[in-house]
Amino acid sequence: MLGKSPSWQDPGGACSGYLVEETGMVLLLDCGNGVFGKLRSRVDYVDVDVVVISHLHADHFLDLIPYAYALTYSPRQQPVPVHGWPGTDNPARPRLLCPRGSRDVFRRVTGAWGTETLVENAFDLCEYDPDECLEIGPLRLRFHAVPHFVPAWAIEIVSLQTGGRFTFGADSAPTDELVRFADGTDLLMLEATLPRPERDGTRGHLTAGEAGDHAARANAKQLVITHFPDELGEQWVRAEAERSFGRAVLVAREGETYAL
Repeated sequence: MLGKSPSWQDPGGACSGYLVEETGMVLLLDCGNGVFGKLRSRVDYVDVDVVVISHLHADHFLDLIPYAYALTYSPRQQPVPVHGWPGTDNPARPRLLCPRGSRDVFRRVTGAWGTETLVENAFDLCEYDPDECLEIGPLRLRFHAVPHFVPAWAIEIVSLQTGGRFTFGADSAPTDELVRFADGTDLLMLEATLPRPERDGTRGHLTAGEAGDHAARANAKQLVITHFPDELGEQWVRAEAERSFGRAVLVAREGETYAL
């Protein structure tokens, strides 16, 4: 758990970012603001094999920019010797799997002050087809659309070695589609941005109670609540989710790990 904050960071915290490790494979799921620094406290950023982005809101991708700067300009990534570093002909270039339209979004963001192609030059960028199932080393990934303010994708990650199944709900309004997609999952991670449902307009997020209800109907073995503001407090969030889930709920804390 690298970052659990919603679109504004907790004090000293980070937005959406989750590290998945399996038998030599290192996958970063989302890279929101503040996540790159948290990532560096856990693993070496050049050792990340693949980054997967659930949707194109800043709190889920913004730290791709400092990450791209590190991959481009850090001493270890240079082709010639730099103090303390011998130079390399093979700089790290992690795979970056992101939704359709990402390349244009990243170009608009970074082009506002510098090189438009910063992100795509630093990473091996691929816009995924959400209808395809991807196998990446010992992991298999599936995607499913969830209702949000922009196209967003719930993501299932399965270990091909152990069969352990992790489902990330991304950001989503209440939806039976997410319940069906997550049915029987070992670990379901759902956001709980809202203290109560929106009064009017388009829904885009869940409350903790709604997250618990979705997990119960999905028969999830474990539920982790994430993407909630610290102002709500862990105790209140947990109680709301447990009331509808019917049993114990885990509340995300940065630095926590979950084994499947």
